[in-house]
Amino acid sequence: MNQDNFLLDSGFWGFLYKILTPIEWLMTQILAGFHKFLTMIGMSPIGFSWILSIIVLVLVVHACIFPIYYKQMKSMRKLQALQPKIQRIQNKYKGKTDQASKEALSREMMKLYQDNKANPAGSCLPMLVQGPVFMCMFYTLSAIPYIARGKRASLGAFDQATAQGFSATNVFGVVSVTDNFTTADAIGKVVIGSFVALMCGCMFYMQWFQMRRNVNPATMQGSAATMQKAMLWIFPLMYIFSGITMPFAVLVYWLTNNVCSLLRTIWQVYEFPTPGSPAADAKKIRDHNRENARRAKAGEISLEEEELQHAKEEAERKVSKGYQRQQPQRKRKKK
Repeated sequence: MNQDNFLLDSGFWGFLYKILTPIEWLMTQILAGFHKFLTMIGMSPIGFSWILSIIVLVLVVHACIFPIYYKQMKSMRKLQALQPKIQRIQNKYKGKTDQASKEALSREMMKLYQDNKANPAGSCLPMLVQGPVFMCMFYTLSAIPYIARGKRASLGAFDQATAQGFSATNVFGVVSVTDNFTTADAIGKVVIGSFVALMCGCMFYMQWFQMRRNVNPATMQGSAATMQKAMLWIFPLMYIFSGITMPFAVLVYWLTNNVCSLLRTIWQVYEFPTPGSPAADAKKIRDHNRENARRAKAGEISLEEEELQHAKEEAERKVSKGYQRQQPQRKRKKK
């Protein structure tokens, strides 16, 4: 990155980040506010207190986004449950290109969503919120070194003095928060390389865990399987090329964010697995055992005993009425 001109303030990115200034301002207040709290309880104002402040900022952002993410998971689960009905409606109008059929298809799909309180756009909402928030976090941490050098105006709670205190922070005494792979010394390069490796590892494991536990094996064929395997390697490798150019403070944010995303993915697969996936089968067994435990505690019969009881009642009903199903009788017309 250019050490004299902050490139994110120019061109298209400059216009975009100008629009996002209120979010950037709020982030600087959270970052500086928690740093002041840590110094009040005895931590040094220059040092690890700033690293902890970055970590807390990421955690606060994830905590704010989690309710939206939770709604997304519930919306996706509803849509997955509606897939058979959606398929029937689509098959009903398959091959029909006239305007009346298109309107009828749209009307029936909309009614299906409304009756089941499902929102097909709900899965996109977290990305619409999360994307700008994390872009602002990246921008804020990248701008602070330029503020410290007087190459950029103040941003929120970060005037030049505060930014200089932030920039003077050394992690483990070997790497500055403003260092990147090219400006750090040999030991600093090892630390930065380790953080980049951990970022790649988190991303790789998250993709691999999704493929192994949360994908229906029937869909892992042909081009879909090839695309999944390509994503498994491409996304982690992107961090190698981008990570070595970014200040260490941004790497702290990225690694913390990746760890949070990994934990959230594990929770998602546990609570909202894809139908037909190994995780869904495990959840079915888990829910079954949990219900049996609840019934045992309440003194009720187990699910297996209830199923056996229903089978006995059905068998007795067949014996009492004979094994032949009663045929429907046509109503006679009155003369």
